[in-house]
Formats: sequence, structure tokens, C-alpha cells
Amino acid sequence: MSYPEEQALGQAGENVSEMRFINRSQYFPPHGPSEGGIVAYFSMEIAIAPDMPTYSGGLGVLAGDTLRAAADMGLPLAAVTLAHRKGYFRQHLDANGVQTEEPEPWYPENTLIAEEPVVTVSIEDRPVAVRAWRTEIEGVAGHIIPVYLLDTDLEQNDPQDRTLTDYLYGGGADYRLRQEAVLGIAGARMLRALDYDPVVYHMNEGHAALLTLPVLEQELHGAGLHTATEETIQAVRGKCVFTTHTPVPAGHDRFSGEQAYRILGHERASLLERFGCFHDGLLNMTYIALRFSRYVNGVAMQHGKVSRQMFPDYRIDAITNGVHAGTWTAPAVRAVFDKHLPRWRQDNVTLRYAIDIPENEIVEAHAASKQALLDVVKARTGVEMRPEVFTLGFARRAATYKRADLLFTDPERLVRCAEKQGGMQILYAGKAHPADEPGKAKIRRVIELSNELRQSALSIVYLENYEWDLGALLTGGVDLWLNTPRRPYEASGTSGMKAALNGVPSLSILDGWWIEGWIEGVTGWAIDDHDDEPGEANSLYEHLEQTILPLFYRDQPQWRRIMRSTIALNGSFFNTQRMLEQYLINAYFPEQRVVKAAPAPIPEPSLAH
Repeated sequence: MSYPEEQALGQAGENVSEMRFINRSQYFPPHGPSEGGIVAYFSMEIAIAPDMPTYSGGLGVLAGDTLRAAADMGLPLAAVTLAHRKGYFRQHLDANGVQTEEPEPWYPENTLIAEEPVVTVSIEDRPVAVRAWRTEIEGVAGHIIPVYLLDTDLEQNDPQDRTLTDYLYGGGADYRLRQEAVLGIAGARMLRALDYDPVVYHMNEGHAALLTLPVLEQELHGAGLHTATEETIQAVRGKCVFTTHTPVPAGHDRFSGEQAYRILGHERASLLERFGCFHDGLLNMTYIALRFSRYVNGVAMQHGKVSRQMFPDYRIDAITNGVHAGTWTAPAVRAVFDKHLPRWRQDNVTLRYAIDIPENEIVEAHAASKQALLDVVKARTGVEMRPEVFTLGFARRAATYKRADLLFTDPERLVRCAEKQGGMQILYAGKAHPADEPGKAKIRRVIELSNELRQSALSIVYLENYEWDLGALLTGGVDLWLNTPRRPYEASGTSGMKAALNGVPSLSILDGWWIEGWIEGVTGWAIDDHDDEPGEANSLYEHLEQTILPLFYRDQPQWRRIMRSTIALNGSFFNTQRMLEQYLINAYFPEQRVVKAAPAPIPEPSLAH
């Protein structure tokens, strides 16, 4: 093992290992719902299962991974989201890269359990009835996390209200505020109707901020909201925590005063205005969550800094996101972990010891994952890619700040690089929101260039309808993961974490999680921060030309070491199990005493490997 690997392992070991010894029972006694001890987790979208289109991208996948980790850890937690009967959307791309969308309907009544209670929430002075469907996420030891999907498709509702839980991020601002009233207000009431008495309400992004109103109503014991005081607001704060995911002001949900008073009603809107939840004349969901939470966090160290600058009047911590290791590790890699690290699913920190797995086994597992990916590429597109050729992956939501076309700043240079080094295959995927015309233009540009540049040494394919299964194939099967956001707009990012679990290093802008995960030449490479696209593109090309492709084609022993250290360093830390441990300590139950043991020793590497 090289000196940088030894140094990195030594530094990181001190920070990671002490979390393994937290006694989780001191946080969560084994109580049922009616006995308390429950954390209520609210999220507008949750990726529950591949065949349930109840998510759009990173926020929903994070939520689902959080619940899967909670199930593995045996934490009493219940989740609330919306049914999204029409899904997000199915993406179609024509030969020119023009995106069209169609609904992706599913029917919760066919597979989920109907809960008995029906609760009511007033929206625009109309009573809207809400029911819930229950699904369950089972952990590695059999622990169950219930997920309640709220549904307004009931006969007694006004026709326009029956569709409120149909479309994820669909419709205009009125539709969105009505949806958020269902999620927050009806969601909190539904948990009470199901005999839950949460000790903590966790708002995953500001969409759920209106849950603070029924929590306040409970504190007021039947008195009107107009009687609320700072003391009762403080009581609500004692129960609420908030995770913000958005590093730009425009990304936070805001509604006009007229909408707030008309849709929520005078009593609710006037209370929110009285307690500082309006900003620049607009009802701001982030300010509701900030005002009513005792703990607030960003989703990476850098994002915490950005959030504190955006909201300087509030204390904002940082807990870096993770991914669920058991879900995002490819089957062949899972088999290697099962052989060498049999308890890795129960204790993700065990992946630290991947540093002692024979490198050839990791390489062989990755080869199987790569072949599985290339088989799907051929089946979907007819393009036959070669497993021996360096393959780069870029897959994420097609937002302009993610700069999918930075790689093509100098197309001729990219072609020369591929020709000189031994060839390159590039796989793209990602949906643009139906209303995001600039994002759609990025997709068209990438596909246009892929058609122009296609030749023997360079093959570029854009895969349509990026979703769970395709995402797992990509992060498990490519040789390098590319991420090129414009700083500081990447709050965290999780796709590169999934790649790391599979031994796939990253080449990325130093933003989001990569600031913490990057060790040059050990877990991947950083694109130099020039604050201008030509400079950053030049750094990207230099890394490919001078370091990455020469390593891949002419120094396989070192490439194998990088694959292994990527798992050991980044896979063992950037997971939702570690993330939830931090939520336990810092957000959910900070008053509990944590007894820390001595750091676990790092195993001596085997020189034979």
C-alpha cells in the first residue's frame, strides 16, 4: 500500500471508528407506536422500491436510503409521504435529444395496506379528506419501518382535491401549496389517528414545514392558533428538526401572501406571518422550518457553510449525506463483501477493512458489474460497447448547474485524448423537469455532440429514463464517475458515494460531499476550481490525459489499489448508517450521554495484495 493510502487511513480512522460503539438502545427504547419513542420522518418524495415511482431523484433516494438504514439499525421510526399516483414521469428522448414526458401511473390499492383512519384538512375553506396506504421497509434483522403514503383520491372530496396527491412536483404554485398542506398538516394528524405520539418530527426539506401547525395545535390543547405565544412556539421547537438540501434561494418554496391566506386560511397564515415565516412579503417554507426547529442541518460540510451565509440569523449544523450500502452495492461486489466482511450490512464501518480484500477479487467483481451494464446498454440502444475500454459515467438530474456538457468544452481535444490513450466510452443519463427548458437544452446538446463525435476511439450514449435500476447499473459498472457542478450549487450529491461502494473512483469539482471524500490519487481526483468553465474544463482534460487514462491502460496495479482504497475510505463513511448515527447524537436526542470507546484499530494491510 502506498504512503498516501496509509496516511489517509490513519487520519480517517480516528474520526470514523468511535461511532460504532454507540448504544442505540439509550436513544430508542423498544416501544410500540402508542408508547412513544417514535421519530416521525416527513419527506415529499421517498424512493421506497424500484417499482414504485414515488420519487424524482436525489432527495427521494436519500429519504429511502435513510429508512432502509433505520430498518437495519432497528430504530423506531415512521415515515410520511404522498402517494403520487401518477408518478414523476417516464422520459422519452428522440434521435435529436428532444425530451417528452408521460405519466407513470401506479395503484397503491393493488399492493399496499389501507389504513382505517381518514383525517381532514381545510384547504381554501374546503374540507379535504385524506387516507393513508402503508408499506413496510424491512431491515437485515427483520425490523420494520412503516411508511404511510397519503392519498386524497376519495369520493367525498371535490374533484380538484382528488388529484392533490397524484403528481410529484406537478402543477403550479397553488397545487404545490395544497400538496404541502396535505403532507404536513394531514400527515401529522394521520400519525395521531394511528396512535403515534412522536417525540421528534424530522422535516426532510421545507416541503413538510406545515407539520409544525398541527404540532402547535396539540400544544395549545384546543385553543385557537391566535393564542400561541413564544412559549408554545418553543415547545414545538423542542420536537422538530429540519434538514435543508437547497444551496440557492430560488430553490426554496415560496408563496405569495394572497396564496397563503386563501389556501391555508386566515388563522394559519396570520400566525405564520406573526412569527416571522414570511420573508420579502412571501410565505417561505424554509423560514417556517427554521423558525419552528430546535436543530437544523445542511447535508455536507460545505453546504452547512453556504446555508449559514444564506440564513445568518439561525444556527445551522451539517450532517453529510450517505447512501444505503446494501442497496447500491452491485451483486458481484456484495458477494465479495459477504465472503470477506460478513457483517458489513449490519455495520457499514466494517467496509474499512476492505483494504485487506485481495485486489483481484474486487477487479473481477467490477468486471462482472461492467458487463451487466454494457449488456443493458446494448439491449436499450443497440450500441455494443467493449468491456476492455475505459468507461466514464455521468448520470444525474439534467439541471443547468450540473453542467453535463462541461466535458465537451473542447470536443476535438476529447477525441484526441481518446485516440491517443486507447479509447473512451461515455455513458450519460438524466431527466430534466418537464418545465425546465434550459435543462432540456443541455440534454439536446449532449446528444447532438455524441452524434457528431462518434468514431472508433470514442463512443457516447445517452440512456433515457434514468431511474433506480439504471442508476445502480451505472454506479456499479463504469470505471470512473464524473461530476461537474458549478460551485457552490451541489448541496451534497450521492451518486459518487454509490460508485465508491463499488470501487469506482470519482473525478469531480470540489463541491458537496467530494470536499470530504477526495484524497487525490487515492479515492479519485479533483477538478481544479478556476471559477470559470474553460479553466475547469482544461483541468478535467489534463486529469484524463495525464493521469487517469494512463493509469487505467498502463498501470493496472495502481488502478486496482485506487479501487480498493475508494471502498475502504469512502464506502465505509459515506453511508446512511453513519449519517443516522450522527442524527441520533446531534439532532434527535442530543441530551443523551454517549459513552465513546477507543477507536477501533485499522488492520495491517497484507503485502501479498
